Amino acid sequence: MDKIITHIKRAHHILLASHSEPDGDAVSSILALGLAIGQLGKKTTIYNASPIPAVYRFLPSVERIVRHIKKANTYDVALVLDCGDLPRVGEASATISRIPLVINIDHHISNTGFGDLQLIDPLACSTAEIVYRLIKAMDVSIDKAMATSVYTGILTDTGSFRFSSTNRAAFAISQEMTELGVEPHAVAQHVYGTYSLGRIKLLNLALDSIEISENGKLSIMTVTGAMFAETGTHPEDVDGMINYARRIEDVKVAALIHEQKNGKTYSNGQGHYHVSLRSDGSVDVAAIAGSFGGGGHTSAAGFQIETSLKKLKSDIITLAQNL
Repeated sequence: MDKIITHIKRAHHILLASHSEPDGDAVSSILALGLAIGQLGKKTTIYNASPIPAVYRFLPSVERIVRHIKKANTYDVALVLDCGDLPRVGEASATISRIPLVINIDHHISNTGFGDLQLIDPLACSTAEIVYRLIKAMDVSIDKAMATSVYTGILTDTGSFRFSSTNRAAFAISQEMTELGVEPHAVAQHVYGTYSLGRIKLLNLALDSIEISENGKLSIMTVTGAMFAETGTHPEDVDGMINYARRIEDVKVAALIHEQKNGKTYSNGQGHYHVSLRSDGSVDVAAIAGSFGGGGHTSAAGFQIETSLKKLKSDIITLAQNL
């Protein structure tokens, strides 16, 4: 950690990035650390390839997140957070790989160890926990804006303290963040309490799409481009929907197939899909995602793939035979 801090303090312009299709931890981590580094007088660019889900747009300075970056020689250091593999950053991954120093900060056990320096702790409840430690070690005072992001990252990545990743630090850090002014009910209201009418309609279509394997141990939820068009919603509105498929009685693994646009034109029923996987804790979905070129945690993982929806569903259903 000391070496990472030394490089941060020597740098003039630092890029912070997290994985595309970001969750609460990814968004919160780049914002909290970006604000902290800003207090050191450093120039920062905060990047994510995807639109930020509506439920996280309340976070302080979220408007600073950009979706495009400049040439690699613009930056001295790149901090890549909550990302198990550099390509998960998205289209900017090639540019980031050419930045003089790439620092990998993550808590995914499936992290590939990319970058020049790594700060990886699979025992951390979230990347936000690691960011909290790093900010403390940098001797930066955590203000309410940073605290809000740290708290939100921990809250969302522990499933409101329900997931097995929840550790003592999750509660201790959250308590400290509330003492710095974070209001848990306000954060919860933003993250869990407010939905647009379009998102409710999208959820209704997604629930209707659920398919269950013959043995009842695997569920598949599908969200297509046509569903977005019908409901006037956006890809970020999918955030959290997989939990409905995961909570079905007797289901051990839930999969959410999310059709994505990436500028390509497909034929023969082919498409580009992001697949999120969740388990009840008894199945290692990181291993499953890894077999498709993805990664994640034991109970939460994902991958991207170009194939037909029919074949993708067939491949996923086949997994149920071993559950």
